[in-house]
Amino acid sequence: MSTARLMTGWEALESTRTAPDLDVRELEKRTRLMRIITRRIALSERPNRDIAHRMGISPQKLSDLLSGRVEQFTIDELKTLRETIDVD
Repeated sequence: MSTARLMTGWEALESTRTAPDLDVRELEKRTRLMRIITRRIALSERPNRDIAHRMGISPQKLSDLLSGRVEQFTIDELKTLRETIDVD
């Protein structure tokens, strides 16, 4: 009986490690992309509302980006935003 409980506990640990929200490499990539984007925004002399409009996102979404809310963005979204931001 204790073996069955151990297997159940082990399976629970494995499912936690493979959960997409906890993938460390993915979070590192997102963080790196967010830093690049926020640096480009900081170099721009445009108002945030204008930057959000040019990037095709809402001002609230830009605020989430600038606040470092990594969980709000996928890697693909961040790559797209990186390509759309222009530095003046």
